Amino acid sequence: MSKLSIMAEFWEFLRVRKKFWLLPIVLVLGLLGALIVLTQGSAVAPFIYTLF
Repeated sequence: MSKLSIMAEFWEFLRVRKKFWLLPIVLVLGLLGALIVLTQGSAVAPFIYTLF
């Protein structure tokens, strides 16, 4: 299963069920996850982890 099909299926779920309020939550969680992964092992990591 490709990432594109997962995104398409998620969009279809949001559209059919009228759950558009889920989109900002999923985007913020994805951005926070990407921030943690990208800063892991860098000099900025201790400052990022103090936010949580």
